[in-house]
Amino acid sequence: MICGDDPFKCFPYRSSSKLTRFFVGLDLNYVHDGSTRINWVNDALTNLNKVTAPRGTMPSREMTHVIEAVIHPDNFLFDEGVDYDKAVEAMRESLKSSGLGITVGSDRIPKLAPLHGEFVSTSHEEVQTERLITFKPSVFRVPKEPPSNQLIAVMMPFSAAFKGTYDAVHRVAEHLDLTCLRADDIWEDSTFMQDIFSLIFCSHVVVVDFTGRNPNVMYETGIAHTLGKTVIPITQSIEDIPSDLGHHRALKYLPNEEGYRDLSNALWKRIKPLFGKE
Repeated sequence: MICGDDPFKCFPYRSSSKLTRFFVGLDLNYVHDGSTRINWVNDALTNLNKVTAPRGTMPSREMTHVIEAVIHPDNFLFDEGVDYDKAVEAMRESLKSSGLGITVGSDRIPKLAPLHGEFVSTSHEEVQTERLITFKPSVFRVPKEPPSNQLIAVMMPFSAAFKGTYDAVHRVAEHLDLTCLRADDIWEDSTFMQDIFSLIFCSHVVVVDFTGRNPNVMYETGIAHTLGKTVIPITQSIEDIPSDLGHHRALKYLPNEEGYRDLSNALWKRIKPLFGKE
């Protein structure tokens, strides 16, 4: 199921690099070594079962995360070759012999649970404290429009080469019923940079493409960070991320059809919780 091979082609197919991304994304240090994919995954899961203890009738927390991630609906987006409902049923059938089942609520988020017993949640919440500052910009005018909790701003080089990238972001926004704009979509002020500032100010999330180290994009990123916006970095090359921003997790993508689809998937996972979308 993790590999997406026969007889489970209803699951997303995962190549060598995607197998590594799957496990590392769950904070599990398993990197594919080039061996046969199915054998490698089997060895990884066997090792995981040995090093982590089960929790009563439930498997370990790590294994629980693996099972829930395999059938998480986010992994089935923008891929016409998969079947989410069929995948859930296949997983349920496989888990029966271990006395486990899958519950799927109205939000379609799967949770592992004992087949007969009380549901055990693996989620947790953290409470953070904040310090606030107030300032007045001297170069830009604060727009009259209030910030919108439905707006995604996109900062990227103004080039036809980035049309596929913008379309990938826009596709996610449409799927979440959000508004997605970049500066050339609006013309409300005689000063171009004022329009950019207003767009960033009114946005809830800012997606920034660092590809090519465009100086305007760097400047706009600084504005977004100063205004306290959530910035999602994307790039075609990690080397284009400035060292001062190296601690921010960037989404790397390839400028081709598959790469744009993967970018949409990755952005969906990152953006959805920021807007409280189910």
